[in-house]
Parts: sequence; C-alpha cells; structure tokens
Amino acid sequence: MAEIVPLADAVRELVHDGDIVALEGFTHLIPHAAGHEVIRQERRELTLVRMTPDVIYDQLIGMGCARKLVFSWGGNPGVGSLHRLRDAVEHDWPEPLELEEHSHAGMAAAYSAGASGFPFGVVRGYEGTDLADRTRVAWIACPFTGEQVAAVPAIRPDVGIVHAQQADEAGNVQLWGIVGVQKEVALGSIRSIVTVEEVVPRLERRPNGVVLPAWAIHRRLGGARRRAPVLRPRLLRP
Repeated sequence: MAEIVPLADAVRELVHDGDIVALEGFTHLIPHAAGHEVIRQERRELTLVRMTPDVIYDQLIGMGCARKLVFSWGGNPGVGSLHRLRDAVEHDWPEPLELEEHSHAGMAAAYSAGASGFPFGVVRGYEGTDLADRTRVAWIACPFTGEQVAAVPAIRPDVGIVHAQQADEAGNVQLWGIVGVQKEVALGSIRSIVTVEEVVPRLERRPNGVVLPAWAIHRRLGGARRRAPVLRPRLLRP
C-alpha cells in the first residue's frame, strides 16, 4: 500500500543507477520536482521513457543522468528545441545518448500493454513509414483477418513517476485536467512515485478525474502545504 514520505527519501530508496524511469504527465502534471530530485541525487545510466520529453528531460540529459531515451517526440512548444538532447546525440556530450523512437500511438500501446501484463501492444501507426526499420517493432499477422499490424514491446519501467493534484490520507490519488498515460505508468511500473500538491482527508469526485488507488502506488509526495510528503506503490510483479 502507499505511504507518505519526503520526496528525497522516495527517490533515494526507489530510483537506482541503471533503472528504466518514466516521468509522465502533460502541462500542469509534469513531475518537475521529482525530476530535479533525481538530478540532485546524481543518478546515472538511466533509461528515460516519456511520450514527449521536454524541459525536465533536457535537464536530466544535460546533467549526465541518461544513457538512453525512449520517446515519441522531443521538444517543447514554449521554448523550442531541447539543446542538451541535441548535444548528447550530435556530440556525445555530456554523455552519449542512445535513442529509441516510436510514434505516439506506439508509445500509448506499449504503456497499455505494460499496465495489462501483456508482452506487447498492437498498433497500425508504423505502416508506410521507415520508423519501424529503426526501432523495436515487429510485424505480425492478425490471427482472425490476416491483416499485418505492428507489435510494440510493452513498457514496464523500474520506476514510474507522475504528478497529481490530490491524494487522501489512505494513499488514493486523484488528478484532473489534461491527462495522459499516468494510470498506465503506475500500473505497469515495478515501483512508482506520485508527487501531489496536497493531502486531503477525503477525495471529492470530479468530472473526468482519474483515480489511482492506493494499492497501485508505492510512494506519494505531498505539496507545499506540507514538507514534501510522497506516495509509494506496492511491487506489482516479481
């Protein structure tokens, strides 16, 4: 079950050198604080996974935390190119960076497969492109129609990190607004951390709100009203 701890403690215990780490969430739900804590603790050789790596991933790469990037689009609509990402790819600075690029649909299918316990996801999104020749995709035939579709290996991070607005004292998390694959990340990761803006006695139901139950979370971090509490989920597989 989830427990509330300081963010620094959660990262120290749950994020290790060489881990596969996914920090997911868009706009107001980007887990900046957790990413900065990973940098502060000088984690190295990480495989970073994110559908749209932006400024926080540029910082992680620039500080030498990353060995590999698994992604579907790299950049930031507000500030443009990711300069440290380009440095790492073009000049091996500060460290060489291996790339595994997918389509958005491919990443979503891979996350869903990981959350569901399947070895791969299925998508049509690579047909007619050369992306499948340069990434981890296999073509398979549908057993019912014979149609050729792309199989994308499941994403099962060692650590999944997301941000949310609220958690209750039992460790249930609720987020709302523009959401992405936070639910799939929490369910598919071996360990997970959720940073939250406040801890409340009871969650209120919200339209289109997404609830991550306490059993899916390893560590939860609280926000500014408290000294950084964090949620931590149970292990979801051996």
